[in-house]
Amino acid sequence: MGFLDKVKDLASKNADKVDKVIDKAGDLVDQKTQGKYAGQVDKVQEAAKKAARDNAGTPQPPAQQPPDTTPPATPAGPPPTS
Repeated sequence: MGFLDKVKDLASKNADKVDKVIDKAGDLVDQKTQGKYAGQVDKVQEAAKKAARDNAGTPQPPAQQPPDTTPPATPAGPPPTS
């Protein structure tokens, strides 16, 4: 088991703790920047949480794909004779 595998295993077993650490890091950045970049920090926090879940192997619900509305192709050539 490689180092990254161990990290992924630990992250998956402690997902709630990873999220808390990400929140604390974002709060620290907000504090140090006096909230000047709060919107960007929030986006980064969410992206980091998603990346942590994805890399830990935690399944995410599949994205909904819209139905295919492309009409079926018509065959080329003359119509068949019966």
